[in-house]
Amino acid sequence: MENTHLPTTEAAVAAIRDIARERELTMSVTEDIGADRTSRRTSATPFTVCDPDGSLPHEAFVELAGSPSVSVQLFPEDDAKITVDGVEFHDVPRDSVPAFLRSVYGGLAFIKARLFPPGQWLVVPLPGDETYKELIVGPGLTPWQARSIR
Repeated sequence: MENTHLPTTEAAVAAIRDIARERELTMSVTEDIGADRTSRRTSATPFTVCDPDGSLPHEAFVELAGSPSVSVQLFPEDDAKITVDGVEFHDVPRDSVPAFLRSVYGGLAFIKARLFPPGQWLVVPLPGDETYKELIVGPGLTPWQARSIR
């Protein structure tokens, strides 16, 4: 399964909406449009809507209900931050977001644990030999994470 090109934030939100419908998950979407509203445009002057090149930046924050808890923050720069049960994956390409969510909800994501040095990682494999791996920090695992240990 190839990653579909998602040229805009709205296309990515529509792809996430399709996954939520397939998995019967409820979702909420918050959208910020304009240079003065998006999170990475801290230097934009107040009431400036467009970037200097004339483009209109569009950012979205999507929360998916269910187990595991997932949120996706889509940035205008063609990347996303995906949080799965408190574990943050930064700089995920926007085109990889649907495959990432399908892996998480399809049961392909797993926890890799090591005794020495101690550590636990959430590993999300995607089609095409692409894998995302993040260290789990915190005192313990959530119930979903505990079920996903390999």
